[in-house]
Amino acid sequence: MPQIRRLPDTLVNQIAAGEVVERPSSALKELIENAIDAGASRIEVRLSEGGLALLEVTDDGCGMTAEELALALERHATSKLPGDAIDQVATLGFRGEALPSIASVARFTAESRPQGSAQGWRRTVDHGVLAGEGPAAMPPGTRVRVEQLFARVPARRKFLRSARSEYAACLDVVRRLAMARPDIGFTLEHGDRRVLHLGPGEALDDRVAQVIARELKDNAVAIALERGAMRLSGVAGLPTYNRGVADHQYLFVNGRPVKDRLLTGAVRGAYRDMLARDRHAVLALFLDLPGEDVDVNVHPAKTEVRFRDAAAVRGFIVSGLRQALATGDRRSVQPADADAMARWSVEPVKHASAWPSAPPERSMFGGAGWEQAASRVAEQAAQWQGRQAGFDAQPQARADNQVVPPGDIAEYPLGVARGQIAGTYIVAETADGLILVDQHAAHERLVLERLRSAGAEDAVARSQALLIPEVVELDEPGCDRLEEAAATLARHGLVIERFGPAAMLVRAVPHAIARTDPARLLRDIDDDLAVNGEALLLGEKLDLVLATMACHGSVRAGRALRIEEMNALLREMERTPRSGQCNHGRPTWVRLAMADVEKLFGRH
Repeated sequence: MPQIRRLPDTLVNQIAAGEVVERPSSALKELIENAIDAGASRIEVRLSEGGLALLEVTDDGCGMTAEELALALERHATSKLPGDAIDQVATLGFRGEALPSIASVARFTAESRPQGSAQGWRRTVDHGVLAGEGPAAMPPGTRVRVEQLFARVPARRKFLRSARSEYAACLDVVRRLAMARPDIGFTLEHGDRRVLHLGPGEALDDRVAQVIARELKDNAVAIALERGAMRLSGVAGLPTYNRGVADHQYLFVNGRPVKDRLLTGAVRGAYRDMLARDRHAVLALFLDLPGEDVDVNVHPAKTEVRFRDAAAVRGFIVSGLRQALATGDRRSVQPADADAMARWSVEPVKHASAWPSAPPERSMFGGAGWEQAASRVAEQAAQWQGRQAGFDAQPQARADNQVVPPGDIAEYPLGVARGQIAGTYIVAETADGLILVDQHAAHERLVLERLRSAGAEDAVARSQALLIPEVVELDEPGCDRLEEAAATLARHGLVIERFGPAAMLVRAVPHAIARTDPARLLRDIDDDLAVNGEALLLGEKLDLVLATMACHGSVRAGRALRIEEMNALLREMERTPRSGQCNHGRPTWVRLAMADVEKLFGRH
């Protein structure tokens, strides 16, 4: 019989490192979180070879004495849980596993000097073995160096990616933690290059714009909402400002960066009818709620959380995001496309010769040369008149006289209509520029919002009972998920019930998609529940029906509008939520500032 034995501390730490330290970015995350919990106002990070050769984090926090430094390198030793209430964690770290785990798989050097102390102390651990300690000359704070990560654990080292990939992961960690704490200054150096330099005490929207993209500040809405003990803040990009991947969605719970399926699904639900399926929103959301309502002790890496009332959290995020996007200024992505502007401003001009053929042989003031030239000009003029008479293509534009002056242009955010181009685009003048409106895309959004306000969503979701209920066989976990979501699905018109351990009975489907295959629909919804924790797919299918109805009921491209109709469309856009983008996520209007117009004509 194999004997049960107690594992040595070195092996225990290496096992723990397999959960806590997956790659250099994991170690960097733990070190920066320790610096934040120490009360640092500035944090400096140095990397070499993407963190594979060197990780160094320096802070000006509270520091540690020699005794505390030695204790910090023991397992389950922490200063972040003064009591035994694990559900009241107010710090980023609390498990007491990170430092000994990192020190067991790398050469680890920690130097620290408490505030008010005359000198600091240094302690070095080489892959779990104490390699030396002694006094250290340094300013108050802590400096931690991690070198040769996994050098003596080849099984782990060979699974690491290239230095470039590891650097990208480290940069993402610094960005997320920098957004979570705009009151702290962050500096990141990679090799001999300074990559990031953020000053302390910045406003949240400024910090987010610096970290994600500077243009986000001009193409986003601020969020500041409260519901009971929950508070939601941050910056949400306009639907027309989107990306092809979801890597630019930053989610935080009580200041902790997380990657949670519930929150990701809530974001997707909030943008559901404003983005194409292959596009993703850009945002940074900060959710704050009481510690007893969220469990952060789910995974050693602390990137996953569990909510006590998940439905309430999701509903709060969805409604908060939609409210912020709806009560904004109905903006679209503001600037005109730079490449298009460049092509426009450098359009080549071909100068035609004044003479249709060779110049006259003699002076233009008389003689045969003049007569020949005059004859040739007359012939060319006759040919041009003939071509002009046979011209088939007419200019596709429309401009009517304004019968009643609209008043002060500054009163209207979308300006006053001046004409129509190609039967598709409305040209409006504002106090500071021009606006081009896609009349079909704009009216499509207006019709969709009218349908919703008239209760069309309820009509689309009306149930149609099946003549013979269909039995759909699924695995037992899938049936459990569907059974829990049955009440929500019923509100969308899908009526199901449990039919044994591994089967569901479909009694009715939504009227708008009555021809769909019930078995396939149920399996797709089960996959959606497994990934997002919420049945978003059915709502998206019904929204697609509404969007199709709105598309067919809107003004088509190519239809000539009167000036009064154009102005009526603009005024309704100003009153309608989410009118800056159509139902497919495309912009409904763009602005051309007067400064850009003047540049086109060389006035500036």
